[in-house]
Amino acid sequence: MGIATRIAFGKELTEIAATKDFVVCSADTKACALEDFGKVYPGRAFSIGIAEQNLMGTAAGLASCGHKVFAATFAVFTSMRACEQVRQFICYPKLNVTVVGTHVGLQVGGDGATHAAIEDVAIFRAMPNMTIVQPSDEVSARALAHAAADFDGPLYVRLHRNPADDIHRPGYKFDIGKAQTILDNGNDAALFASGILLSKALEAAGRLQAEGVGVKVIEINTIKPFDEEAVLKAAHQTRAVVTIEDHNVIGGLGSAVAEVLGEKCPTLMKRVGIRDMFASSGDPELLYAEHSMTVADIVTAAKRLIDAKA
Repeated sequence: MGIATRIAFGKELTEIAATKDFVVCSADTKACALEDFGKVYPGRAFSIGIAEQNLMGTAAGLASCGHKVFAATFAVFTSMRACEQVRQFICYPKLNVTVVGTHVGLQVGGDGATHAAIEDVAIFRAMPNMTIVQPSDEVSARALAHAAADFDGPLYVRLHRNPADDIHRPGYKFDIGKAQTILDNGNDAALFASGILLSKALEAAGRLQAEGVGVKVIEINTIKPFDEEAVLKAAHQTRAVVTIEDHNVIGGLGSAVAEVLGEKCPTLMKRVGIRDMFASSGDPELLYAEHSMTVADIVTAAKRLIDAKA
């Protein structure tokens, strides 16, 4: 098991800063291993304190002066407390700011329900000019740091609190805007996963294969702009689609897939995610079970869709 995506992203970004020119703004949090960035690169780091609206305003101001800016704090604060500032000052003028939101989904159970960002993707998907990306493990988080450093425009990076299972191999390139087929065992169903739950999707695919059921596992690392071609191709091949995300099923990955299929390829579909309710405190695995987001739940969802095709 690798380290948390938030830590991998921050550490890699610190190394990249030796050859690329950008500045880092942060709130008074240990969000993604950027706390010592200013010690390594004096004059390139600004701690705004517990004032997330000011954080985004400062980031926008620096970007308007020609700087590439990374603004990092917990995702609940980037997407809600500073929502207006991100919309008005970053997205509207299309400034070169990467908003880094950490501690997303049910992974934050140990920190309390109020800190679990389960609406952030839905909020940022509605903002014109915003691109939304999410790594699934340490390797992809490090690769994303490079892609983000080269990106121009508003970008939202969604990172997880806890260590993630290793999936990708060294040398992996994070291609913003392109889905990737991680596993192709057949055309009985397609599993679309984003973020840390990709590992559960792969485990579910293994269990299904053991029962003679062939499925595809496709990673959606960019939720906006959306790779419609990849979704439509898998839907045509399987006619049964399961989406898997650590986010509210309203407005996130499941909604994005449903919007595409509803308009261009009506398909049997099941969304695995948080069902229009707030998160609660507790061990993440227990919370996944409470919200029907376990490997067994993914297997059951796929089987029911496949049976419905008959």
